Amino acid sequence: MSKLILSLDGGGIRGAATTQFLSHIEEELKHQNSSIRDYVDFYAGTSTGSIIALALATTDLTMSEINKLYNYDNAQEIFDPNKGWLQIDGINAPKYAASGKTALLKKRMGKATLDDVGREKHVLAVSYAIEKRAPMVIKSTIEAHRSLLACEVADASSAAPTYFPTHEMDIPAQSENDYFLIDGGVIANNPTMCAVSEVRNIWPHIEMEQIRVLSVGTGFMSRKINGPESKKWGAVQWITHGRILDVLSDERVVAYQAMAILNRGAYIRVNAELQTQPGFQTPPDDAMDDVSRVNIKKLKKLGDFWFEQYGEQAIALIKGSYTGPSLDRIDPLTGKPKIQS
Repeated sequence: MSKLILSLDGGGIRGAATTQFLSHIEEELKHQNSSIRDYVDFYAGTSTGSIIALALATTDLTMSEINKLYNYDNAQEIFDPNKGWLQIDGINAPKYAASGKTALLKKRMGKATLDDVGREKHVLAVSYAIEKRAPMVIKSTIEAHRSLLACEVADASSAAPTYFPTHEMDIPAQSENDYFLIDGGVIANNPTMCAVSEVRNIWPHIEMEQIRVLSVGTGFMSRKINGPESKKWGAVQWITHGRILDVLSDERVVAYQAMAILNRGAYIRVNAELQTQPGFQTPPDDAMDDVSRVNIKKLKKLGDFWFEQYGEQAIALIKGSYTGPSLDRIDPLTGKPKIQS
């Protein structure tokens, strides 16, 4: 029997496009008396993707309710600016306080733990332990991790450097329990390969050709970085002008790897450059923290666009009936998904 991975990227408020796309998928499956949860065997998420993945895997929230979490009012609560004296946004202090994000996650995820994914399925969230200088993949495949609150795991995985404070968390079954964690986007903004590795580890009888992956991004940033000017930049300029965190979280190499190792037709990568293209004339801002009403509306429309381009194929992949080629992100010249060559 094959296994389906749902892999969700990081990207801050741009996760609104992800939830909008998945809501369309869910609505279509409901017409067929099923849901996304009926088919996914392994959920994987980084940062905002971990929030969505953990909500799907461990709570009773519907996909529609998860989509509604990405609204203007909640975004204002999550991206609550630090108001201390002498603080320069993201330079000498985190740009945002963590309290709003923490409170909202606790309110909506409640007491759900990783154990709530059940025994036949699994979930992981990617973070990074700064004191250990090591990836921290928090996952239901480790028995001791199953007691962890989903809201706290999501909080740690989404603690983006310069945006939010480092998240302190006790991790059982590690050499030391007390960890200081940051956003997993610094090492694996697209967690697909983490999930593929776990599937092969926990279900060793499953061959590579039996793995299917629906991987959803949050939009690819196309804003140009000034090459000549970058030769003179130091740390401050790389943060303010070079947006170094965005450079570190480039996800394209993971898509390349996944398409190389998975069977032809077993992988669909839903993503697009955040620019005007055929079929989509009003691109959202590529900033992960543009939480204006206008931009959130544009992000939802991006999710609509993705469903138009990938919806039929994604549903077939989810149900195990897809017979077409693997698909990559949308080509901005054609407005259509790239086909595996």
